[in-house]
Amino acid sequence: MTRILDLELLVRTAELGSLSAAARALDWSPAAASAAIKRLESQWGVPLFVRSTRSLRLSAEGERLLPHLRQALAALEEARAAATPQAELRGELQLAMPSDLGRQVLLPWLERFQQRHPRLVLRLHLSDQRADLMRSPVDAALRYGEPTRGSQVALPLAPDNERVLVASPAYVARHGVPQRPEELQQHEALRFMLGDELPRSWRLRVDGRWVEVPVQGRRSANDGEVVRRWALAGLGLAHKSWLDVAADVQAGLLLHLQPGWRGEGSPLFLVVPGRRQLTPAVRALRDWLLRELATLPPLPGPR
Repeated sequence: MTRILDLELLVRTAELGSLSAAARALDWSPAAASAAIKRLESQWGVPLFVRSTRSLRLSAEGERLLPHLRQALAALEEARAAATPQAELRGELQLAMPSDLGRQVLLPWLERFQQRHPRLVLRLHLSDQRADLMRSPVDAALRYGEPTRGSQVALPLAPDNERVLVASPAYVARHGVPQRPEELQQHEALRFMLGDELPRSWRLRVDGRWVEVPVQGRRSANDGEVVRRWALAGLGLAHKSWLDVAADVQAGLLLHLQPGWRGEGSPLFLVVPGRRQLTPAVRALRDWLLRELATLPPLPGPR
């Protein structure tokens, strides 16, 4: 019989890209984790991971199974929650998050989360400047990008998120869609500045290879929401996180240009200063966000 704990380990390993990291996250020994994966492969008769000396990735069979396993585990968690009364969440939870993601995506999700836990007080800090979790009064942060090494704990929310090229239908009607990467230089690039750094190029994977494409434009901002508003107003092309613009693309307010061109990875994590900060409120928030993220349209184009 397949054990639920083994399935949870498999999903966590796929999220983290490391069996040892998944074992640590679930408080398993490396030997027990390895034995669990071998047990699943033996039970199902298929290889679940492709292993090398430096990397671990899902096999084709594992890729096909993963969404079904996530759905099954989510259903089990909902059943467990319905059967077992949970302790009421109380206290204050201070969250830092990116500007555009917070305003356009997270606010309604957090409102529903707070309605479910009315005794929990949320304090939101919206900024595209990374909060220092060791020095600021923030309990957790939602962050794009691979976490840095250290004592912080990063829980994956959307590990496969990427940047995409978008523009409004009005802009495309006036200026067309770039057919080759070098044509981006002829367009108005709406650039996001991280701090004071103005990007001079956008990195894209075209026909299987990464290219640095020079861009130029008269508009730049250190606030992601401003860049999105400029794009909606038809003022240029933007290179945005898919999570930030998925709803706009689905509504037809923005067009996803050249889905075959892959952008840089922009994985989303929920980060806390250390394991002691993995409180019931933080764990409940992470589970809630994972359910909400699953409702967004998937990133189109070849993977």
